[in-house]
Amino acid sequence: MTAAAFALVPASYVYLLREGGTGTEVLLQQRGAVPYMAGFWAAAAAGHVEPGETAYDAAHREALEELAIADLSLEFAFTMQRTQFGPPIEERADFFFTARSWSGEPRIVETGKATALGWFPLTDLPEPTVPHEAHALAHLFSGERYLTFGWPSPRG
Repeated sequence: MTAAAFALVPASYVYLLREGGTGTEVLLQQRGAVPYMAGFWAAAAAGHVEPGETAYDAAHREALEELAIADLSLEFAFTMQRTQFGPPIEERADFFFTARSWSGEPRIVETGKATALGWFPLTDLPEPTVPHEAHALAHLFSGERYLTFGWPSPRG
């Protein structure tokens, strides 16, 4: 019996934040006709870290490619290790960043991948939200630097 090769896939997520009438709000995108979680709400900018690229640089690149914004003042929030397979043969290492200042007005650039952008209170996320991102947003200000998602007994 040959064991399956193990893969670790890194990705960066950018949550743009602002203060609204109901407290802190986050900018989310509604995913379009894409293979993963079509129609769900998710980070307005996110994507895989490319070979030779840091997670921090990927966050800046994704914000520019997906929202046409630059000069982000990124703050590292935490890393999430997640899986959705059992036994795990592919796991994800997700790096979450927040930004409260940037240049440019966020807009949908990749119209085939996203259908809407919206500001939502962290305490009232839209449905449906991508499950691991809802978990991340629930822990955004927890001070934890490491979360897991997808195991029977998640830590954080």
